[in-house]
Amino acid sequence: MSADQGKVLLPIARAAISRVLNVPYTADEAAPWLAEHGACFVTLTQYGELRGCIGTLEAHRPLLADVKSNAVSAALRDPRFAPLSAAELDITTVEISLLSPTQAMNVQGEADALAQLRPGVDGVLFEYASYRSTFLPQVWEQLPQPHQFMAHLKRKAGLPDNFWAEGVKLSRYTVTKWSESEKLLMEPLANRLDEQTTLAKSLVMAKHPKER
Repeated sequence: MSADQGKVLLPIARAAISRVLNVPYTADEAAPWLAEHGACFVTLTQYGELRGCIGTLEAHRPLLADVKSNAVSAALRDPRFAPLSAAELDITTVEISLLSPTQAMNVQGEADALAQLRPGVDGVLFEYASYRSTFLPQVWEQLPQPHQFMAHLKRKAGLPDNFWAEGVKLSRYTVTKWSESEKLLMEPLANRLDEQTTLAKSLVMAKHPKER
């Protein structure tokens, strides 16, 4: 995957969200590689704070469908947040993480697992019985120590930080990610503010023509 492919995927995700919020936005969906199966996560942030994140761990449908579905779910169906509103679109940044196939880790206890983890590189899937959770590699930015990362991963699954049992399964994956730039994101909002300022000045000048 290349930067040019990110330039295709990001508008598709934003268009999918915009469409369900009845906001006009179009994106080119003609690239042939979009028909290939892929697994992705779509993350939404506002001023650096998480606003929604939903994804797929295993590739089971065309990447185009996966991106659009996960984008809408991140905006409207992340149970941690209220559904995104149309008014929030201009302050929301879209990030797409394309996952590699997961690889099972052969670990002999938690200490071995922590030693095998690659901070900043590994996304990790934790499984035990019906408990399941995952962290993207980006989470290492907030939890840079392996023991912190693992403790919060277990907590996300609904287990105590110090939990470990023989049946624990760990898998890892890597991601290729693309994110909208803050500059490009804020341009539409800045343009509207400029228009409002120009309009306000025009009104003032119309009321006080001698002060021009």
